Amino acid sequence: MSKRAILIVILLISLMAVLAACANAGGTDTIKIGINAPLTGDIPKVGEGTKYAAQMWLEDNPELEVGGKKYKVELVIEDNESKAESATKANTKLITQDEVLVIVGPQSSKQAVPAGGVANDNKTPMISPWSTNPATTKDRPWVFRTPFLDPFQGPVLAKFATEEFGAEKAAVLYDVASDYPKGLAEYFKNAWEEIHGPGSVVAFESFTTKDADFSAQLTKIKDSDADVLFLPQYYNEVALIVPQAHQLGWDKPILGSDSWGSAELTKLCGADCYGDFFSTHYVAKGAKGATKEFIDRYKAKYGYVPDDVGALTWDAMNIVKKAIQDCGKITGDIEKDRQCVRDAMANIKNFEGITGKMSFNDQGDPIKCAVIVKINDQGEFEFYKQVCPEGMK
Repeated sequence: MSKRAILIVILLISLMAVLAACANAGGTDTIKIGINAPLTGDIPKVGEGTKYAAQMWLEDNPELEVGGKKYKVELVIEDNESKAESATKANTKLITQDEVLVIVGPQSSKQAVPAGGVANDNKTPMISPWSTNPATTKDRPWVFRTPFLDPFQGPVLAKFATEEFGAEKAAVLYDVASDYPKGLAEYFKNAWEEIHGPGSVVAFESFTTKDADFSAQLTKIKDSDADVLFLPQYYNEVALIVPQAHQLGWDKPILGSDSWGSAELTKLCGADCYGDFFSTHYVAKGAKGATKEFIDRYKAKYGYVPDDVGALTWDAMNIVKKAIQDCGKITGDIEKDRQCVRDAMANIKNFEGITGKMSFNDQGDPIKCAVIVKINDQGEFEFYKQVCPEGMK
């Protein structure tokens, strides 16, 4: 090749580099946010609420401005099939292949606990909108959550049942193979016995995931002379258990946890669940301000009132947004940028979410209140009372 030809090639290469640099300077880079949700499997309504809330958030935030520069936002949504192993695979893919900046989800503790391990090991910030099991965030500086924890929820429910029903003896029925109900059952039992003494939980019965016949356990519970039955189960299982309890003659209060809060509960359970109480993170009925705006918009768009998963996901997405913008700069080095988002998220204080005000403690957990809901005779979730941690205003 002649010197003239070589010179022309060099000039062309230089020109292409300059043009590429100019195009990049005037264009929009992409921020990828991973969504790890149970779109199929046992709790698809949870996945649906997560997906819908995240997509609605994206409508408001197709771009994020960070440090004076605009970045296109892309959601990378993965179905964890309501399985622990699928949730870990989804996180691995989101982190190593898709190179997302941050992950929202999983929701259920059964998936969030193992998936949180993957996120922490790979130094990728993750925030679960719904997992209340302490193991999700414990000793994992890269993992956060938006709901309250079961060590708070268990005592709240034990105290409520004691004061509301005058109950002295309790029964519990829970899935021994699932992290969330197993852990919450223990927290409730311990709190109950602190109030009423050893042996006051007169029936502590278990079953295994996918069981559909609970007659043996419910018969023992009915014969135990318990004053209240606590069911820390997901909405689809509650819809099987409560009617069976009534068929066997149980006519005393039944108390649930935040996993009851799906829009599908009363559709599946019907009048059998009317009059029952459960703890949760927010109540749609009677909501005001930003919470009502979210509910009205979600309902108009998707045709039903959002459950707590949708609301918590909305808060999680906005926490992610704040953390990204608080970084002040996106360097393009994924490891540095993930570290920056993680650190910014840890420093968030008094975040005004639609499910309440939140500040993260050193475990990535928010300090916030719980709401007690009553299912009224129209199948609606009705605010009954609020319970806050000691010292919180």
